[in-house]
Amino acid sequence: MRITESGTNAGGNIMKVVVFGATGMVGSSVLRECLDDPRIDEVVTVGRNPSGTTAPKIVDIVHRDMLDFSAIEADLTGADACFFCLGVSSAGMNEADYTRITHDITLAAATTLSGVNPQMVFVYVSGESADSTETSKTMWKRVRGATENALLALPLTTYILRPGFIRPRPGSPSKTWWYKAFYQISVPLYPLLRKVWPSSVTTSENIGRAMITLAANTPDLPDRVLRSDKINELAQA
Repeated sequence: MRITESGTNAGGNIMKVVVFGATGMVGSSVLRECLDDPRIDEVVTVGRNPSGTTAPKIVDIVHRDMLDFSAIEADLTGADACFFCLGVSSAGMNEADYTRITHDITLAAATTLSGVNPQMVFVYVSGESADSTETSKTMWKRVRGATENALLALPLTTYILRPGFIRPRPGSPSKTWWYKAFYQISVPLYPLLRKVWPSSVTTSENIGRAMITLAANTPDLPDRVLRSDKINELAQA
């Protein structure tokens, strides 16, 4: 199923981007930043459900088999960047199921995109404590680290974002109930948290803006794994 909202692109727009996870807390905010940025003239969202947002820039692709994207390669052709925000909490999940969603779906998408455009910028939202050695005793840290490593090995220009605490955009809270409770309590403390732990605190808006900066400028950074302080810096570029 494909839902297309047609419109006229404004002059000067240069990028087509693909967003995975556009209905989530981070992804919905990233989508909004893409729609507001004049450097982007088309946003393709891919998910099991429509993004729920209509705008002249959007092409919503509803795709059921998230382990095989060959059927939508034509829709992905010509994309300059992919912002991968799809993810779930590991709470209550076994390793096999968490790996399927976190690692296998991500790599299926990235592998398809690398075949469509090896020069594409791929920005992946990971987690602050992901373990790139893949030896942690904590399951989600190992799986996230393995996913990061696999992405960095692909023929794509890949950046890994490792945010810690994320202040959500108003109106786009997490779907996970205990995340919601945590954010309701901690959001008012955001200014203090950023002052005390600047390398671990960011906003969902800053994540979107940083992604666009990475896609538009493709900086040659000494480290492609970026924490919240670098995310915040890029968001202001």
